[in-house]
Amino acid sequence: MSKQQAPLEYLSKFIPVTAVPRVLEYLHQYKVHLTITRERKSVLGDYRHATSDKNHRISVNGNLNPYAFLITLIHELAHLVTFMQFGHRVSPHGREWKNCYALLLKDFMGKEIFPPLVEQALKQSMHDLPASSCADEGLMRVLKKFDRDNGLVMVEQLPEGQLFDIGEGRIFKKGKKLRKRFQCVEVETGKLYLFSPIYEVKAC
Repeated sequence: MSKQQAPLEYLSKFIPVTAVPRVLEYLHQYKVHLTITRERKSVLGDYRHATSDKNHRISVNGNLNPYAFLITLIHELAHLVTFMQFGHRVSPHGREWKNCYALLLKDFMGKEIFPPLVEQALKQSMHDLPASSCADEGLMRVLKKFDRDNGLVMVEQLPEGQLFDIGEGRIFKKGKKLRKRFQCVEVETGKLYLFSPIYEVKAC
């Protein structure tokens, strides 16, 4: 199956044990249907608001390390709370969401839930929260330190000219950095693509 409902008693398999009681309070309070999915390249998590016949639904990628999983879950909970307060009247990642997200993050900080390295990165991130955790390169670099070794490297770690595989046999050659992204050429087609410095690939 591509995804499964998360039995709440097994939540400690995905987030730090010290965070479980508080997370369960939020999930019960807002009647959240939490699902754990396979890895999705484009998103780490997703929120869909309640309807007349369905509860609020949050999904999180199950391959994330415990700290990344928790941060993603908090990110999506912030969408839920923002929607309950403002409905569709505000931007999905506007000031209202950022304020809510910051408040929720603070509820989990200073409680020995995150390692000092992650907590410091979160504090720096909160000065200007991006619309996506993936867009916060500083935080993502820190979180990746806690990933299991999967044989992948970040594009920024490769030397210029190095070939790399993004999956499904698509091979690219790393080029120069243009502002914030690296311009890379797909070997088979010759087409140019821009890659985030922290995008994970397999070196060839």
